[in-house]
Amino acid sequence: MNSKEISQILISDDHEREQKIHDLIKDRRSLNINIELSKTLTTAQKAADKMAEFAGSWKFIMFFMAVVLVWGIVNTRLILTNPFDPYPYVFLNLILACISSIQAPVIMMSQNREAQKDRLRAENEYLINMKSEIILEDLHMKIDNIINRQHLLEGEIENLMRLVEGLRKEIVLGRDKDGAKTTGREEPDLHN
Repeated sequence: MNSKEISQILISDDHEREQKIHDLIKDRRSLNINIELSKTLTTAQKAADKMAEFAGSWKFIMFFMAVVLVWGIVNTRLILTNPFDPYPYVFLNLILACISSIQAPVIMMSQNREAQKDRLRAENEYLINMKSEIILEDLHMKIDNIINRQHLLEGEIENLMRLVEGLRKEIVLGRDKDGAKTTGREEPDLHN
Protein backbone atom coordinates (compact mmCIF):
# COMPACT_ATOMS: atom_id res chain seq x y z
CA MET A 1 0.00 0.00 0.00
CA ASN A 2 1.53 3.31 -1.03
CA SER A 3 1.39 6.62 0.84
CA LYS A 4 -1.44 7.94 -1.33
CA GLU A 5 -3.69 5.01 -0.42
CA ILE A 6 -2.82 5.44 3.27
CA SER A 7 -3.62 9.15 3.12
CA GLN A 8 -6.99 8.34 1.54
CA ILE A 9 -7.73 6.04 4.44
CA LEU A 10 -6.67 8.60 7.03
CA ILE A 11 -8.22 11.72 5.46
CA SER A 12 -11.95 11.92 4.83
CA ASP A 13 -13.06 13.17 1.43
CA ASP A 14 -16.48 14.28 2.72
CA HIS A 15 -15.35 17.88 3.31
CA GLU A 16 -18.59 19.45 2.06
CA ARG A 17 -20.70 17.17 4.28
CA GLU A 18 -18.49 18.00 7.26
CA GLN A 19 -18.88 21.71 6.57
CA LYS A 20 -22.66 21.38 6.51
CA ILE A 21 -22.65 19.46 9.80
CA HIS A 22 -20.47 22.15 11.41
CA ASP A 23 -22.76 24.88 10.09
CA LEU A 24 -25.72 23.02 11.58
CA ILE A 25 -23.97 22.73 14.95
CA LYS A 26 -23.11 26.44 14.97
CA ASP A 27 -26.75 27.38 14.27
CA ARG A 28 -28.34 27.59 17.70
CA ARG A 29 -31.82 26.07 17.63
CA SER A 30 -32.85 26.12 21.27
CA LEU A 31 -34.80 29.24 22.10
CA ASN A 32 -36.65 30.33 25.22
CA ILE A 33 -40.09 30.70 23.65
CA ASN A 34 -41.42 32.70 26.62
CA ILE A 35 -38.73 35.36 26.24
CA GLU A 36 -39.03 35.47 22.45
CA LEU A 37 -42.82 35.94 22.55
CA SER A 38 -42.77 38.41 25.43
CA LYS A 39 -40.74 40.74 23.19
CA THR A 40 -43.66 40.95 20.73
CA LEU A 41 -46.61 41.27 23.17
CA THR A 42 -48.75 44.37 23.04
CA THR A 43 -49.93 46.21 26.16
CA ALA A 44 -53.43 44.75 25.81
CA GLN A 45 -52.04 41.22 25.54
CA LYS A 46 -49.87 41.75 28.62
CA ALA A 47 -52.93 43.07 30.52
CA ALA A 48 -54.98 40.07 29.38
CA ASP A 49 -52.29 37.71 30.64
CA LYS A 50 -52.13 39.49 34.01
CA MET A 51 -55.94 39.43 34.33
CA ALA A 52 -56.10 35.74 33.40
CA GLU A 53 -53.33 35.02 35.89
CA PHE A 54 -55.23 36.85 38.66
CA ALA A 55 -58.65 35.40 37.67
CA GLY A 56 -57.26 31.87 37.90
CA SER A 57 -55.86 32.24 41.41
CA TRP A 58 -57.03 31.68 44.96
CA LYS A 59 -56.60 35.39 45.61
CA PHE A 60 -59.37 36.11 43.11
CA ILE A 61 -61.68 33.50 44.65
CA MET A 62 -61.10 34.84 48.18
CA PHE A 63 -61.50 38.46 47.03
CA PHE A 64 -64.75 37.67 45.20
CA MET A 65 -66.14 35.71 48.16
CA ALA A 66 -65.35 38.68 50.43
CA VAL A 67 -67.05 41.12 48.01
CA VAL A 68 -70.22 38.99 47.81
CA LEU A 69 -70.28 38.51 51.60
CA VAL A 70 -69.85 42.25 52.25
CA TRP A 71 -72.49 43.00 49.60
CA GLY A 72 -74.95 40.67 51.31
CA ILE A 73 -74.24 42.00 54.81
CA VAL A 74 -74.46 45.65 53.72
CA ASN A 75 -77.76 45.12 51.87
CA THR A 76 -79.52 43.03 54.51
CA ARG A 77 -78.23 44.11 57.91
CA LEU A 78 -76.81 47.61 57.69
CA ILE A 79 -79.31 49.22 55.41
CA LEU A 80 -82.56 47.82 56.82
CA THR A 81 -84.77 50.70 55.84
CA ASN A 82 -83.79 51.35 52.25
CA PRO A 83 -81.24 48.85 50.77
CA PHE A 84 -79.85 49.86 47.37
CA ASP A 85 -80.01 46.19 46.19
CA PRO A 86 -82.73 44.27 48.04
CA TYR A 87 -82.52 40.54 48.87
CA PRO A 88 -82.57 38.75 45.50
CA TYR A 89 -79.54 40.99 44.73
CA VAL A 90 -80.43 41.70 41.10
CA PHE A 91 -77.79 44.40 40.77
CA LEU A 92 -75.09 42.04 42.16
CA ASN A 93 -76.16 39.40 39.62
CA LEU A 94 -75.88 42.00 36.85
CA ILE A 95 -72.36 42.96 37.99
CA LEU A 96 -71.30 39.29 38.20
CA ALA A 97 -72.70 38.61 34.71
CA CYS A 98 -70.84 41.62 33.29
CA ILE A 99 -67.59 40.59 34.95
CA SER A 100 -67.89 37.02 33.67
CA SER A 101 -68.84 38.17 30.15
CA ILE A 102 -65.70 40.34 30.02
CA GLN A 103 -63.49 37.87 31.86
CA ALA A 104 -64.22 34.84 29.64
CA PRO A 105 -62.93 36.31 26.35
CA VAL A 106 -59.88 37.78 28.09
CA ILE A 107 -59.03 34.36 29.54
CA MET A 108 -59.59 32.77 26.11
CA MET A 109 -57.16 35.27 24.53
CA SER A 110 -54.56 34.34 27.10
CA GLN A 111 -55.17 30.62 26.54
CA ASN A 112 -54.85 31.09 22.77
CA ARG A 113 -51.48 32.74 23.33
CA GLU A 114 -50.43 29.84 25.56
CA ALA A 115 -51.49 27.42 22.81
CA GLN A 116 -49.38 29.44 20.36
CA LYS A 117 -46.43 29.18 22.77
CA ASP A 118 -46.96 25.42 22.98
CA ARG A 119 -46.97 25.12 19.18
CA LEU A 120 -43.77 27.16 18.92
CA ARG A 121 -42.20 25.17 21.74
CA ALA A 122 -43.11 21.91 19.96
CA GLU A 123 -41.65 23.18 16.67
CA ASN A 124 -38.48 24.31 18.45
CA GLU A 125 -38.14 20.91 20.14
CA TYR A 126 -38.68 19.20 16.77
CA LEU A 127 -35.83 21.25 15.25
CA ILE A 128 -33.56 20.45 18.19
CA ASN A 129 -34.40 16.74 17.95
CA MET A 130 -33.81 16.78 14.19
CA LYS A 131 -30.44 18.47 14.69
CA SER A 132 -29.49 15.92 17.36
CA GLU A 133 -30.57 13.07 15.11
CA ILE A 134 -28.45 14.36 12.22
CA ILE A 135 -25.43 14.84 14.47
CA LEU A 136 -25.82 11.36 16.00
CA GLU A 137 -26.18 9.82 12.55
CA ASP A 138 -23.03 11.62 11.43
CA LEU A 139 -21.13 10.43 14.51
CA HIS A 140 -22.35 6.87 13.88
CA MET A 141 -21.11 7.06 10.27
CA LYS A 142 -17.75 8.40 11.43
CA ILE A 143 -17.35 5.62 13.99
CA ASP A 144 -18.24 3.02 11.35
CA ASN A 145 -15.73 4.64 9.01
CA ILE A 146 -13.04 4.56 11.71
CA ILE A 147 -13.76 0.89 12.42
CA ASN A 148 -13.55 0.06 8.69
CA ARG A 149 -10.27 1.96 8.40
CA GLN A 150 -8.95 0.18 11.46
CA HIS A 151 -9.75 -3.20 9.88
CA LEU A 152 -7.96 -2.14 6.67
CA LEU A 153 -4.92 -0.98 8.64
CA GLU A 154 -4.89 -4.21 10.68
CA GLY A 155 -4.91 -6.17 7.43
CA GLU A 156 -2.04 -4.08 6.09
CA ILE A 157 -0.10 -4.57 9.33
CA GLU A 158 -0.61 -8.34 9.08
CA ASN A 159 0.61 -8.26 5.46
CA LEU A 160 3.66 -6.23 6.48
CA MET A 161 4.37 -8.61 9.38
CA ARG A 162 4.22 -11.59 6.99
CA LEU A 163 6.50 -9.75 4.57
CA VAL A 164 8.98 -8.94 7.37
CA GLU A 165 8.86 -12.55 8.56
CA GLY A 166 9.47 -13.78 4.99
CA LEU A 167 12.40 -11.38 4.57
CA ARG A 168 13.85 -12.47 7.88
CA LYS A 169 13.70 -16.11 6.81
CA GLU A 170 15.34 -15.26 3.48
CA ILE A 171 18.14 -13.45 5.29
CA VAL A 172 18.67 -16.36 7.65
CA LEU A 173 18.64 -18.86 4.74
CA GLY A 174 21.04 -16.65 2.76
CA ARG A 175 23.50 -16.61 5.64
CA ASP A 176 23.29 -20.34 6.05
CA LYS A 177 24.03 -20.83 2.30
CA ASP A 178 27.12 -18.62 2.49
CA GLY A 179 28.42 -20.81 5.27
CA ALA A 180 28.44 -18.09 7.81
CA LYS A 181 27.47 -19.38 11.21
CA THR A 182 26.43 -16.12 12.75
CA THR A 183 23.71 -15.73 15.27
CA GLY A 184 22.66 -12.46 13.77
CA ARG A 185 23.89 -10.58 16.79
CA GLU A 186 27.21 -9.44 15.35
CA GLU A 187 27.57 -6.94 12.59
CA PRO A 188 28.68 -8.63 9.37
CA ASP A 189 32.02 -7.52 8.04
CA LEU A 190 31.13 -5.79 4.78
CA HIS A 191 34.61 -4.48 3.95
CA ASN A 192 36.52 -7.81 3.62
